[in-house]
Amino acid sequence: MQFTSEQRLDDGVLEREFTLGEIPGILWTPGSASASAPAPLILLGHPPLGLHKMYPRLAGRARHAAADGFAAATIELPGSGERPRWAAAEQARADLRRAMEAGEPVGDEIVDALILPLVEKAVPEWQAALDALLSLPEIGGPVGYSGGVISIGTRLAVVEPRISAAVLFAGSFVPRAMLEEARQVTIPLHVLLQWDDEGNDRQAALDLFDAFGSKEKTLHANMGGHTGVPQFAGDAAARFFTRHLS
Repeated sequence: MQFTSEQRLDDGVLEREFTLGEIPGILWTPGSASASAPAPLILLGHPPLGLHKMYPRLAGRARHAAADGFAAATIELPGSGERPRWAAAEQARADLRRAMEAGEPVGDEIVDALILPLVEKAVPEWQAALDALLSLPEIGGPVGYSGGVISIGTRLAVVEPRISAAVLFAGSFVPRAMLEEARQVTIPLHVLLQWDDEGNDRQAALDLFDAFGSKEKTLHANMGGHTGVPQFAGDAAARFFTRHLS
C-alpha cells in the first residue's frame, strides 16, 4: 500500500488516498486516532460508478463513522473509474440498459453476467486491501462491511473471517446463485431495503434476506426510491456497528 495524498478535513478526520498495486482507494481515520488506540475499521462498499462520482457519499459516510470512533476505507471496483474495462461487463451493462429501457424483465442471464464476474474479481481485492489496512498501526479489529453491491457483501461475509458484522443495502440485482452462499453467512446483519427502488428486484432482495443463515439479522424496509434512504435508517445502521464493533 502506498499513500499518494492526505488532507485533514474540517472535522479533524484524516483522509488519505492510496494505491494497492493498480487499485486506488481512500482511508479515513478519526481525528482522535492514535497509535496506542487502533480504531475499528468499516469497509465502505459502493456501486461500480467510480470513486470520483461516489466520493461525496462515501466521504459523508466515512465522517459519520469517524465521529463514532471508526476508521473507514474504500477501494475502486474492477472495471470502474480509471481502471481497465472488460468487454463482458460492458456487454452486460448494455443488455441491462436495453431491457430496462424496453420495459422488459431483466433475465437471469443478464444478472449473472453483470454481477457474478464482478464478485469474483472484487472480493479478493477487498481481502488484499484488508490485509494492508490491518497492517497499519492506527487500524485494528474488529472489521465491518457497509453498503455497496449486496452480492459482494454476501461473498465477503462468507469467505472473510475478519469481518464481524455487515450492513448491506438491497439495491442491486441478485443472481440466484447467491442464495446458496447466503445460507452460509453467520455474522450479524443489518439489511436496508428501499421498497420502491426502481433498479432493484424487491422479491429477489426479500428472498436473499430470507436465505441468510445469520441468527441475528434485521431488515429495515422503507418507502421510497434508491437514493431515498431516510436519516433514521442510517442512524440505526450506525448503532448496529457501535454494538458489534466497539
